[in-house]
Amino acid sequence: MKEPMLKFVSRARQTPEKREAAARREDFDEIYAQFAATRAAEQAARCSQCGVPFCQNHCPLGNDIPDWLKLVAEGRLQDAYAVSSATNNMPEVCGRICPQDRLCEGACVIEQSGHGTVTIGSVEQYITETAWQEGWIKPVKPIRERPETIGIIGAGPAGLAAAEELRRAGLQVTVYDRYDRVGGLLIYGIPNFKLEKQIVERRTRYLEESGVVFRLNFEIGKDETFAALREKHDAVLIATGVYKSRELVCPGIGNNGVIAALDYLTASNCTGLDDKVPAFDDGSLNAAGRKVVVIGGGDTAMDCVRTAVRQGAASVTCLYRRDRKNMPGSAREVANAEEEGVVFEWLAAPKAILGDSNNAAGVRAARIELGEPDESGRRAPIEIPDAQTDYQADMVIKALGFEPEDLPLMFDQPELKTTSWGTLRVRPSSLETNLPGVYAAGDIVRGASLVVWAIKDGRDAAAAITAEMDARATASFAAE
Repeated sequence: MKEPMLKFVSRARQTPEKREAAARREDFDEIYAQFAATRAAEQAARCSQCGVPFCQNHCPLGNDIPDWLKLVAEGRLQDAYAVSSATNNMPEVCGRICPQDRLCEGACVIEQSGHGTVTIGSVEQYITETAWQEGWIKPVKPIRERPETIGIIGAGPAGLAAAEELRRAGLQVTVYDRYDRVGGLLIYGIPNFKLEKQIVERRTRYLEESGVVFRLNFEIGKDETFAALREKHDAVLIATGVYKSRELVCPGIGNNGVIAALDYLTASNCTGLDDKVPAFDDGSLNAAGRKVVVIGGGDTAMDCVRTAVRQGAASVTCLYRRDRKNMPGSAREVANAEEEGVVFEWLAAPKAILGDSNNAAGVRAARIELGEPDESGRRAPIEIPDAQTDYQADMVIKALGFEPEDLPLMFDQPELKTTSWGTLRVRPSSLETNLPGVYAAGDIVRGASLVVWAIKDGRDAAAAITAEMDARATASFAAE
């Protein structure tokens, strides 16, 4: 049934049904149900179809959101998917995990007028799930196959987006990854209650059927040198992401029971995939029955606190040195965590881990007040003298963000240039590094960021590589 547009005044914002917090605490299932067809159309019809689509402008991919909302309202779902997928290689992933409140939905015109934003992410997810169910998503079949081969290092979102785009151009693609599954942090870092692993595995099968070759458990330097990969392929894309955890510097940081967020999340996700994880089985990386304190205010910290709740922690507290308004994580995730029983201690900066080397016993935190905005644009934390609080904990999880690994050292390429932050230095116009034919995309270039930005970078890198292959082919033809 076709829905008339501009219904934002007479129809309230509605999200898909959310499971009760008590039920959510008991499992790792996704917390939102799927939109029914009528509900998706009704919510899509709330779009104001404004002349300047701020939602689109605030989407890193530039998704044509007003057009596919209109198509959903008209019941033209296959056309809606064609528009949605034209600019996004993983709309079913972005619909689930993008912080829409900070991006498209946060910029929605009707949100600014007080009528409540269109539920863009949920409609995007509905479109793509319908496309999978109806069989509209077909493997890539290039118009012609080309002989050039491209090697991609890293099977995360940037590498996967680039692989699909390169296959559309007919180029031969091999993706190398040091882990045993495709997906990077989509598999190992993001919990099931936000992104079920079958969603990523389905996309992996699609890429395999599209002709992308995956070589897993592959380590540069051990299985093959980086120099050998450059010799093997016409171009190489580095899309490794950033996996090195930022360290907390304070007394007691080496105490037993103080762990890195990624180690904790990886153990939980691998256990959910039925892998044998000794450190989970012996309790080292299992929060069951423990008093947990998570340090950090980003989305990784939210993943940790909500995972600990589901593992049956005795208590879960999140310490963050700024206030709610100045935290980097999604406000939606904070609200979900609070519903599930997580306690947030704002304006608290860790000063020491209590206990001894055998066991952590708590966290001593200084009280903070906020000063003027710093270089991040958020108000700077200032420690209040002689004001501190102790929090009991026998598991302390460090979720302070991620930094790049030393790729010039790891790849034995000392000439590979990096920035002062350790990210790879690239030409902005092409994402090519200082090494000819070597490109880089995603977090290894921009630092730890959002999946949607990684997808954009992967698409941009693929376009640049394809243009370079076209230029080489033209030059070769002209020389004959």
